[in-house]
Amino acid sequence: MTVVGVTATSTMVQKYQSPVRVYKHPFELVMAAYERRFPTCHLIPMFVASDVVEEETSEDGSTNRVERRCALDVDAPRLLKRIAGVDYVYFIQKNTLDRKERTLHIESHNETFSNRVIISETCCYSAHPENDDWTCFEQNASLDIKSFFGFESTVEKIAMKQYASSIKKGKEIIEFYLKELEDEGITHVPRWTPPLLPVSLPKQTSLLNSLSEILPGSSEDKLDADYIKRYLGDLTPLQESCLIRLRKWLQETHKGKIPKDQHILRFLRARDFNMDKAREILCQSLTWRKQHQVDYLLETWSSPQVLQDYYTGGWHHHDRDGRPLYVLRLGQMDTKGLVRALGEESLLRHVLSINEEGLRRCEENTKVFGRPISCWTCLVDLEGLNMRHLWRPGVKALLRIIEVVEANYPETLGRLLILRAPRVFPVLWTLVSPFIDENTRKKFLIYAGNDYQGPGGLVDYIDKEIIPDFLAGECMCEVPEGGLVPKSMYRTAEELDNEGVRLWTETIYQSASVFKGAPHELLIEIIDASSVITWDFDMCKGDVVFNIFHSKRTPQPPRKDPLAPHGIASPVGNNVQLIDKSWTLGQDYSMVESSLTCREGESVQGSHITRWPGFYILQWKFHNMPACSATNLPRVDDVLATLQVSSHKCKVMFYTEVLGSEDFRLHAGARLLSMFSHAHKTLNNVLLFLTRLIFSTN
Repeated sequence: MTVVGVTATSTMVQKYQSPVRVYKHPFELVMAAYERRFPTCHLIPMFVASDVVEEETSEDGSTNRVERRCALDVDAPRLLKRIAGVDYVYFIQKNTLDRKERTLHIESHNETFSNRVIISETCCYSAHPENDDWTCFEQNASLDIKSFFGFESTVEKIAMKQYASSIKKGKEIIEFYLKELEDEGITHVPRWTPPLLPVSLPKQTSLLNSLSEILPGSSEDKLDADYIKRYLGDLTPLQESCLIRLRKWLQETHKGKIPKDQHILRFLRARDFNMDKAREILCQSLTWRKQHQVDYLLETWSSPQVLQDYYTGGWHHHDRDGRPLYVLRLGQMDTKGLVRALGEESLLRHVLSINEEGLRRCEENTKVFGRPISCWTCLVDLEGLNMRHLWRPGVKALLRIIEVVEANYPETLGRLLILRAPRVFPVLWTLVSPFIDENTRKKFLIYAGNDYQGPGGLVDYIDKEIIPDFLAGECMCEVPEGGLVPKSMYRTAEELDNEGVRLWTETIYQSASVFKGAPHELLIEIIDASSVITWDFDMCKGDVVFNIFHSKRTPQPPRKDPLAPHGIASPVGNNVQLIDKSWTLGQDYSMVESSLTCREGESVQGSHITRWPGFYILQWKFHNMPACSATNLPRVDDVLATLQVSSHKCKVMFYTEVLGSEDFRLHAGARLLSMFSHAHKTLNNVLLFLTRLIFSTN
């Protein structure tokens, strides 16, 4: 029996979801260990008593239902207990054991103060889907504190303390009783068998259930507790819950590439596991990655020769903790020459490729060292740094690079070692430090002169054998020595601007703003009937209604109001209106697809086969919340929303393409072929299963 607690305000219902915890013992043996927790358990001091209120067993003995009333001696201040007028907190626990299906479902809720505090918990023990001799355990819980004599915050802290303690001990308790059974010579408990075993073929439903167990995607993708500890590190129960819930939300709403668990965890850590804040910055980053196709950067980006010769940075082995080590000889870098020769955009692209490579190296080192490694160490040598490094365009480029990296690669810098800092460094640090997150600044270690060579210096963080030669070490470092970029490589501002557009806006996606009363509309002219209009868009902010219209009339040139609704200046170029206000729906234009409501954070893909030539208009329209149906009056939320200008703006990132019917069928065929290719292994497993089934029944 556990008590649920979370850190949050009393006006919200907080939820917890555990990862899948695995016992490498058969279900029946785990159940024998579980039953030893009752009626009391000395390993849980606050669990003082439990009484069976009701018990029921099916005729064949396969199902057993038990309802218990459990008493907990909660570790709370004596004053609070006196005010509440109770010594113990009582919970009702209902257990349903299905020996045939090998599951135990547990439901519990508080009986004491149920009108003030609602605590509910559901747990499930079940046989492992891939190994019959293992047992899985999952847990969900929620806490809702409505009121508690003005001590709501205190009750939350108490619940949190009790809950964290019980979660931590839960698996240990089962393991303790399993060991106790083993000491008594009990290492096997037979599975349940029906009283009579009639000879019959397997039912069709059993076959389908068995198939669903081996087909991928048939069950919810879940995280295993052992996997979390091995690849993600030690997390508290609430941190595990935040990771699982955010991951599940992405799977349900995000149609694009789902980031890896390590990357999701970085965003949660960057916002101290505040779900809403982490989700917001993660969605913004995913949109940015999709817009600029960052997932393919390592495959598509090739550093210009000038970067290979004069950019004084590179990867160099790893530190004592197994983190990848990046060496940057900033003092030897001609920042002005690189910016003049390449432009800000090329430098930014190069730095992003370094960060993408860092993510890849972290994954590799996690496998090599057998422990979670999610960040890297950066060694920055400032020897040679002087006032020329404070060249204004160079500092501007540096600040922009820091801003982009901070927003999209949080919690990737484990430690920053700054060596041989000169006198000018405090000036540069004053300019740069405000743009660096506080948690990141805490990871900075700064050494002046040769201080890094003494006690507490470089050897505390990097093995002596791999200290670079230019720092009086023994290891040859392949990082370029830099030098001044020849002025013959400099390019004009016009050349750099054009290349910047080509490099960094090289994206198939466009962005648009949608305002209340000012939808964004896109015109597509169709010459041949039976063409296919395809679309792919992400809702970056707000909710919209997506419509598709057809018109034989030529819309007027795009109209951009000088002032959008509410007196807001309409952004030039990303809010276009085509449908004239004098047009009548059904006469001048018609709707060809049902309206689709799209929520913030969703990714939407679709297609429409055109029936007629003419003009098609794709429209993203601000979604107005419906009024109260009983009174036709606006809801309180709507009234409050009208007072906030920001609530009337939505952002969408979209891509559209028109395909001929033959091209569309080819695209679909290619996708189908890819699906069959990925399913090949699964089909082999199915055939193997069917073969075994046939031979076992003959």
